Formats: sequence, structure tokens, C-alpha cells
Amino acid sequence: MGRRLYSTTLYALMPLIWRRVWREALPERSRRERLGHIPAYDGERVLWVHAASVGEVTTARSLIRSLIDDYPEHRVVVTTMTATGARQLQALFADLVTHHFLPLDFPGAVRRFIARLQPELGLIVDTELWPNLIHAASDAGAPLAVVNGRITPKAFRRYRRFDALMREPLRRLAWVGAKSGEDAKRFRTLGVEARNLTVTGALKFDLEVEETVRGAAEALRTSWGERPVWIAASTHEGEEQAVLEAHRRVLHQHPEALLILVPRHPQRFDTVHELCLSSNMTTVRRSHHESVGPQTRVYLADTMGELMLLYGCADAAFVGGSWLPDVGGHNLLEPAALGVPVLSGGCLESLREIAEALTVDHARLEVADGSALARALLALFDDPSARERLGAAAHSIVETHRGALALTRRHVARLVEARRLAHLAAEEEVDASSRT
Repeated sequence: MGRRLYSTTLYALMPLIWRRVWREALPERSRRERLGHIPAYDGERVLWVHAASVGEVTTARSLIRSLIDDYPEHRVVVTTMTATGARQLQALFADLVTHHFLPLDFPGAVRRFIARLQPELGLIVDTELWPNLIHAASDAGAPLAVVNGRITPKAFRRYRRFDALMREPLRRLAWVGAKSGEDAKRFRTLGVEARNLTVTGALKFDLEVEETVRGAAEALRTSWGERPVWIAASTHEGEEQAVLEAHRRVLHQHPEALLILVPRHPQRFDTVHELCLSSNMTTVRRSHHESVGPQTRVYLADTMGELMLLYGCADAAFVGGSWLPDVGGHNLLEPAALGVPVLSGGCLESLREIAEALTVDHARLEVADGSALARALLALFDDPSARERLGAAAHSIVETHRGALALTRRHVARLVEARRLAHLAAEEEVDASSRT
């Protein structure tokens, strides 16, 4: 009854939903994918990963790479909800994976999608639980699992309000790998069977930094000469102005300092560029292949898939989304994995365990606003040994907490093998029936 009412509501809201996703498109891709119209994968062995947007794609990077390496006989298909997630996927993996947009959760659309994809296993990254999609996969015999599963207190309260809708789909999940014990408790309360639930830790800790990235970062930084460099990454509207004001204060004491500014969303690149120009700071754009010169004060990184490279160029990193309660922060571990000192605001609801781990071991500085950010940066620039200690502490946290990927890979292998055996048993049953 709950799912029927949910589907009816979706159909009623279809004009509004369609208008929202209309913007999330790529020129070369048909919007019919939103209704499940993808090519049929008949005869192919498919492993499917759903990573909603940029953050989830980044989180799943090591897992997707392991699927490519562990299952060379399979095609790895990755779905996203957003165009920015699709661009990030393309930047990271090019043609090593196949991308589609996830269909909207209309019953017919998700049944069509699953029927054409025919995945041996589906992996949902973090938590994007669509009831009709889960039912369609389950009804088709395609096991669906959640990896790096997390449920924030706010999301938990929302799911509890819709218990009649969510409990049955959650029971149908083949496995949930939860980020933390608290996340596991919430999944269990919502209906996930205890035997299908494992605390794996956070996949983000298993981030691997390729040597080519380190080398490219070193070369790029060397080309800029001896100067303080800091990065403000994954920033949102309302944060860039404070970041630029902090940079202005830094420039008073270090007039040669360089800010690398990386807005979160590509559709805001031009707007942020105009904001930089209005601040009267000499600004160059990476997408225009403009060189950083001695007079450059802001390097606008308006490209996709290069964040680790740019973190590697910085003496300190402010991670955006952390001054906005509705966002709840972004990946703090990317700069940490490179040994770059991590600064952020206090709005970190979406990655509370990671933020606390960094804070307890004095591996993150919390700054309340642009003024506090400027003071923290100046202190780090003026004390190289403190900067080195903070970066080393952050790197140590990443190394200490690795392991989620290995545990997740073991469970993925178990699920793939179980599906293979079930398929063989079904074939034998058909053969036996035909002989009789």
C-alpha cells in the first residue's frame, strides 16, 4: 500500500520532477535514459554501481577500480543522477566503464532499466534508496547491496516517517556495508536483516594517490615559484566571497600568495569567475589554459577530475560545503591523503565520523568564518613546522583507517559467486525439466 501511494505521488509530481532533471543532462545523451531506455546488455555479464553525484563517484573510485581489475570478464556500468557526476566519472575512468543516468523511480521505468541491464550485482554507494528500483531488481533476481552505507540523523528521521514505504525494500537488500556502528544501527532499525549487515568503515579512507598525480602536482607547483599556495575546494554559493576575503587578508602579509579556487558545480564557474574579477585580484582560469604568473592571485580551477592534482599543489586546504548546514561538508580525506593540512567549517553532518577522527588526532583545523580562515592560514604560513605536523597527522589518520575496500571486496566476491551458483542451478533445473 505504501509503495502504491508513493508511485501515485511520483506520477502526480512528474512535471516538476522532469523539469528538475531536465537540467541534469549531457548533450550527447538521450533524456530517455531517465525512463529506463538504455541499450540491452543481452549476453553480457554486468556489474552495476550507482554513484549519485560527484561526491559518491569520488568515494567509489577505489571500488570501481577494483571491480575493473577483479572482474575483467564483466562490464562495469556506473549510473549517476547528476551530469556533474557523469563528467567526474568520465574524467576518472574514460572508456573503462559505461555510464548511464539512473531512471526516475517510476515502476515502469525501473523495470525497463533492470530488464535491459540484467546486472549480476548492483552496488549503491552511500545511501540513495529508491523503493521501486529495489523492488524491480529483487523481482528480477538481481541482488542489490549498499556500500559505504550511511544514514545521517536527519535522513534517519525522514525514513522513520515513511516506515511503511521503506521497510520492505530494505529487507530485500542482499547486503549493506555500513560506514560506522551508528549507521549500522540505523539500517537495522529501518528493517535491514542483521545477517545482511556489516560495519566496513568508510571507503573514503582507501583513497589511493597515483604517483603520476603526485609528479604532475610537483611539476605544476614548481612552475609557480616560491610562494605560499592554498586551496579552497568544493565551494558553494555563499562561501566564495568569504574565501576571497580571507585571501585578501592573507595578501596583506604575503602579497605573493596564490589561492586555488575550485567551485563545486560547473554551472557556477562563470559566476565565480566574475566574483573573482570584482574582487580586483588578478585571476586566471585553468580551463582556458592560462598560465599562473607572478602577479596572479587567484587560480580558478574550472575543470573536472583534477582535484587531487590541485590539492597536491597546496600548502593548506580549506574544504567547502562546511559552512553550510544544508550541505554538510565534502571529502576531507583527499587533502589528508596527500599530507596537506585540512581546514573546514563546522557543518560536517554528512561526514561526522571522519571529521571527528581528524579532530581527535589534531589533524583538522575548524574555522568558523572567513576571518578565522585567514588567521589559521597566516599561522600555518608563518610556522612551517606546525604546517608539517598538521599534514602528517592528517595523512596518518588516512593510513590508520584503511580497510573498508578490502572488506567490501570480499563481500562483493561472495555475492557475485552466489549469483553465479544460483544461475547454474537454474540452468540445471531447466535442463532436467527438458529431459523429462
